[in-house]
Amino acid sequence: MKTIVINYSRKGSNKYLAEKISGRLNCDIEKIKPRIDIFLLFLMKIHFGIKGIRKNLKDYDRIIMCGPIWMGRFVPPLRSFITRYTKKINRLVFVSCCGSTDEKKDEKFGHGLVFNEVKNILHEKLICCRAFPIVLVVPKEKRELSEAVMNTRLNDENFKGEILERFEAFIRELQ
Repeated sequence: MKTIVINYSRKGSNKYLAEKISGRLNCDIEKIKPRIDIFLLFLMKIHFGIKGIRKNLKDYDRIIMCGPIWMGRFVPPLRSFITRYTKKINRLVFVSCCGSTDEKKDEKFGHGLVFNEVKNILHEKLICCRAFPIVLVVPKEKRELSEAVMNTRLNDENFKGEILERFEAFIRELQ
């Protein structure tokens, strides 16, 4: 199955995750580039779209879109990618390294709300959505400290334990 990983990341965790997925699946990877990348504008729901993707997405059986979820919101660069390329998407997997936990995924700031939004846009084109909560790499005694969670980034030193197990299961599922 010909696969490409498309990613957007502001602070690096989703870039790290996208590169790990691409490396394990030995597939192409490309970055989503907003025309203007200003976080404050995104929060105010002002967005100027994205620059074009270089690869022909119709050539791929599966697209793995990797990007953040901010405060329970489907971030504008990811939304722009899906709306711009819906007709060229054969099948899509949405993956996010996010701040919400599995237990709180359906609350106001949870990733489950965004996953439902993606399902409503793509319908049968969506294969699955997977969350990789950043709290899985935060020491257990600091998981309730929002500052510790917000300042943690995925890297080679902390990509182990629960998050690595979840990643390995995800890769097996894709293969």
